[in-house]
Amino acid sequence: MTELSVSQIKEIRIAVLGAAAKVPGALIGMGVLFIALGMIGIAGQTLFSFVSINVLGAFLIIGGAVQFAHALKSTGWKSVGIQVVLAVLYIAAGVYTWAFPIPALEAITLWLAAIFFITGFLRLISAFQHRHFREWFWLVLSSAISILMGVLIMNGYPESSLWLPGLLIAIELLLQGWSLLFLGLAARSLTK
Repeated sequence: MTELSVSQIKEIRIAVLGAAAKVPGALIGMGVLFIALGMIGIAGQTLFSFVSINVLGAFLIIGGAVQFAHALKSTGWKSVGIQVVLAVLYIAAGVYTWAFPIPALEAITLWLAAIFFITGFLRLISAFQHRHFREWFWLVLSSAISILMGVLIMNGYPESSLWLPGLLIAIELLLQGWSLLFLGLAARSLTK
């Protein structure tokens, strides 16, 4: 096997990072911002849950209004009536989310539990389909963790609805922030 030279490795890194290699400061800045937001979210999970549900409500209302306007401008299209009904449903869901944030958070928490249960059982089926491989244990472990997460969410339901969505969003922001930070640092090392 041939060894790569330093210049070849640098070329590969630049090809992989693409435009990100040209602006590492932006990646580092976004990474730090996401990490800070994630830490705020961890500290104030309930507040983060309510902010998130209000943002979701705003997006539903805006999306419904845009869809409604588009449907009204699309005369002659056979699906105008359906598009208007969907737009009204989006707007109603957004208004409901703003007016009743706790039931909306409860619905999202149930949805999250269902996702964990479904993905866990699907991974378990996949694991048994691949049991002739030695690594099938990792699929079983992954499915067990997903099912356990669903059980833990349902065990704390409905009280967990107040903090769980905020906590999961905060964790996602932290993970994304660290990823962007390390990617930016890798890109900056190329420019030196």
